[in-house]
Amino acid sequence: MADFFLEEAVLDDLAKGLDLVEMPLLGKIFKIIGFIVVIIATVVFLRVSFLGIWKGDFYKKRALTNAGQIISLAAERGIIFDRFGEPLVKNNSTYKVDLKLVELMKPGIRGKIFKEFHKILGIEIADMEKMVQSIDLEKQDFITLPVALGKEQAEQIKSLNLRPIVVKEEFKREYFESRIFSHILGYVGAVDDNNIKNNSTFDLNDVVGKSGLEGYYDKELRGIEGEMIYYRNAKGEIIDSKFLMASSPGLDIKTAVDKDLQIYFYNRLKEKIDNIGADAGVGIALNPKTGEVLALVSIPSFDANEITKNDLNNPDMPFLNRAISGVYAPGSIIKPLVAIAALKEGVINPKTEIYSRGYIEIPNPYFPDKPSRFVDWKPHGWVNLYSAIARSSNVYFYALGGGLPRSEAELLLRGLPDNKISGLGISKLREYWKKFGFEEKTGIDLLAETNGFLPDVEKKEKNTGEPWRLGDTYNISIGQGDLLITPLSLLNYIAAIADNGVFHKPFVAQKIFSVNKN
Repeated sequence: MADFFLEEAVLDDLAKGLDLVEMPLLGKIFKIIGFIVVIIATVVFLRVSFLGIWKGDFYKKRALTNAGQIISLAAERGIIFDRFGEPLVKNNSTYKVDLKLVELMKPGIRGKIFKEFHKILGIEIADMEKMVQSIDLEKQDFITLPVALGKEQAEQIKSLNLRPIVVKEEFKREYFESRIFSHILGYVGAVDDNNIKNNSTFDLNDVVGKSGLEGYYDKELRGIEGEMIYYRNAKGEIIDSKFLMASSPGLDIKTAVDKDLQIYFYNRLKEKIDNIGADAGVGIALNPKTGEVLALVSIPSFDANEITKNDLNNPDMPFLNRAISGVYAPGSIIKPLVAIAALKEGVINPKTEIYSRGYIEIPNPYFPDKPSRFVDWKPHGWVNLYSAIARSSNVYFYALGGGLPRSEAELLLRGLPDNKISGLGISKLREYWKKFGFEEKTGIDLLAETNGFLPDVEKKEKNTGEPWRLGDTYNISIGQGDLLITPLSLLNYIAAIADNGVFHKPFVAQKIFSVNKN
């Protein structure tokens, strides 16, 4: 006898009465549901991990802030010394104001504080509002006013006894002989959008190096800020405090710079510039055996202790470090390189002589009676390699770079077979410019170095629509025309000649060390 299940029978009758058909669920549906559950679980896990690991320190600090008041403890910036251990900068104690944003955003508080700050510090209310509006509250819980306070101002602000205000001790950079060393040392300032874009660990309260050694070695010089928390009762009174982390000073830097030489160099160069009525000048002293920068002067300069709006808008561009960021026609300093290339390529020998009557003439196919004339700075008579360099004869180097037409070679050349000199030509000149590094940066440890500009046939035709002519080759052979090089790159090539062809990377910092000299 078959088993009889009353529940099944009832359900079967009910299904027939409702015209229902039982359909089993497909396995695919369970897979989809399982996939969705896995995705949700993964998202939740990643979010929890993000908040707990990557953002853990931030939310831990936010929790502590809600319980008390966290104060950052300033780290002393590292000191920069000259080669003999003479300090070039120092850190002076000063005061800064932090504003706790959670408290500042409460109704009626911000306006009251900003009015008091305007009265005591002279800061415009609109400027303070702009600062607050630029803050990302997800990333910061306080803002530091970009003003150094004197002791009296600090006491006035403390006496306001308002919860959002924290007055703390800070350090302000002071540069010795500021204008003289401005392009070596650089300066520090508040971070900007570019700084934050390049380093996500910065916030708008940080002070960073902007140029010179301060900028290049900012990470080493800056140190690590400490933190202290103050616990308050319901009345806002401090009832306890605790160190969360001690501050660590930045590393010190010993440079290759000779302080006395730098001062002497600057003053003499400034004197000469003023005497001839010039606007700018550059001076560099480089050790050819090592690449050490002993002195580097760029005029006009700026006072890094007090940068004004006039400095920023000055058309003479005092912040431009002309030694590494300015590019100029090298003039006659390029002639030794042309001589090296000509010897190497067999264009001349050391005894080849060329007669300088004060000019050379190139036939003009359009106006035969009006030849193109390229002048020397004076007639030199017969000159060979040695005397041409000593006297800086233009005619000699015209011939080395671009050659001489037959009509001139017969008159002006001796010491070569067939009395013929074809010259290096623009392609060979470019090849040697590149060998001597004119197209690249030297790699000096200062910010904003630029590379040179090397002209060629294609560039001229593209930029001007005119063909490259023999006169262009003559001009660049004596360092004129479109050939542009930084002063440091030019001096570095001369230093390589002085050290028998060995190139050294120029550098300012000799050693980076901690307070305990390690």
